[in-house]
Amino acid sequence: MLEVRHSEERGSANHGWLQSKHTFSFGHYHDPKHVGFGPLLVINEDRVAPAQGFGTHGHRDMEIISYVLDGALEHKDSMGTGSVLHYGDVQRMSAGTGVRHSEFNGSATEQVHFLQIWIQPSVTGIPPSYEEKHFAPETKRGQLRLIASDDGRLGSVLIHQDAALYAAILGQGDVLAHPLAAGRKAMVHVIRGQVRVNGTLLHGGDAAKLSDEAGVSLDQASDAEVLVFDLPG
Repeated sequence: MLEVRHSEERGSANHGWLQSKHTFSFGHYHDPKHVGFGPLLVINEDRVAPAQGFGTHGHRDMEIISYVLDGALEHKDSMGTGSVLHYGDVQRMSAGTGVRHSEFNGSATEQVHFLQIWIQPSVTGIPPSYEEKHFAPETKRGQLRLIASDDGRLGSVLIHQDAALYAAILGQGDVLAHPLAAGRKAMVHVIRGQVRVNGTLLHGGDAAKLSDEAGVSLDQASDAEVLVFDLPG
């Protein structure tokens, strides 16, 4: 079964300095039909104005992944970590017993555009930790590049959940298939461009939930960048 959520159907927030689109219920936006998909709880597409950002705030028992699309995302946290992320960078923060952090636009002139993803961990009360890695565009072009997994395999960042996250950049003629093991499900989020997912054409900002499917197929792409989540059932 494939369930499509079109971009314009997402929740939205406009705070002036922040424009955000919510695939799932988040903050003041609540939709009982969209409160996560398995352990995947949040996909927020955020655009932050120059020199603005999220002040210091806390998290606990959550796997938080940031995927930068454009601009510079500056991160600081109570673990002493500080960095500036750009396109191709993936940041993973395991909040565990508790962490405080801030996220700001590291540019005084350009907007920063990124996805923030929250995944519920399979264990709680672990020490907080941080990791970031760069995945160059050529490693994602025409293929599914593993960027997050439960064991950090193939150079991916490590998350504390039986889930895997892949990124791909697809153009005309690219055809990809990702099999799903029995009892698994998947979610595809189209970052930009267009691509056909299991026979249904999707565009930037659209997403599809896949349940009781043998796998994920991607084809008929045009300047597409996508994320594919392989999730426990």
